[in-house]
Amino acid sequence: MLTEPFGQKYFCSAANEPVLDNDDPISSALTLGQDQTESAKLRQILDGARRVFLADGYDGASMNDIARTAGVSKGTLYVYFESKEILLEALIRDLKTAQGERHICIDASNNSVEENLRQSALHLSRKILQPEHIAIIRLVIGVAHKLPQVGRAFYESGPLYGRARLSAYLDHMVTKGILNIENTDLAAGQFLQLAYSELINLKLFRMVDEISDDDLLRAIDPAIAMFMAVYAKGKQRPHS
Repeated sequence: MLTEPFGQKYFCSAANEPVLDNDDPISSALTLGQDQTESAKLRQILDGARRVFLADGYDGASMNDIARTAGVSKGTLYVYFESKEILLEALIRDLKTAQGERHICIDASNNSVEENLRQSALHLSRKILQPEHIAIIRLVIGVAHKLPQVGRAFYESGPLYGRARLSAYLDHMVTKGILNIENTDLAAGQFLQLAYSELINLKLFRMVDEISDDDLLRAIDPAIAMFMAVYAKGKQRPHS
């Protein structure tokens, strides 16, 4: 999305923008609040499900545990969700707006690509490496082989969404003659992988407990240097 607050252009994925699935009455009820009582009950159940799934994993979670944690009866829980699989799918859809990639915002009026990439990658990395987000990634990876729709929903609403936002910004910089990129979607994916994929692996596999901003920048700054060495206007790209 390209917005123009106060005369400046930004490539943003606004955190308060509703993420709607037109075929999903759960998402619609939560976002639009057509029935405040129903929406509050759904929120109560989803919050309870989030706590149980993240603590116990998909296989370790039970509908009994979710009902107890959510403070509802098991009968009420089954009125809303007839199975644990459907509940998890609804939870992942609900968590779309919390994914780090949905909070990317780049000031396109600033012609310094290096500065924009640095600030957006730093902000995004901080979000993605939060303990709860890492726990969500582990949860999704653990169930994707049995529930591929959960894996697809997570990827499309997070990593793919973030890549599309960055690609739109790169398109803008190509139009302004600052970058020389034939495939901005590919370039966006390359930069994001360079910037934080190894840091995510360190957290996923519990190689480290904490990652500081200095650690982030030690990954991000070389990623920017490599990116600009290939894609800055006037640079000679190697041919295969």
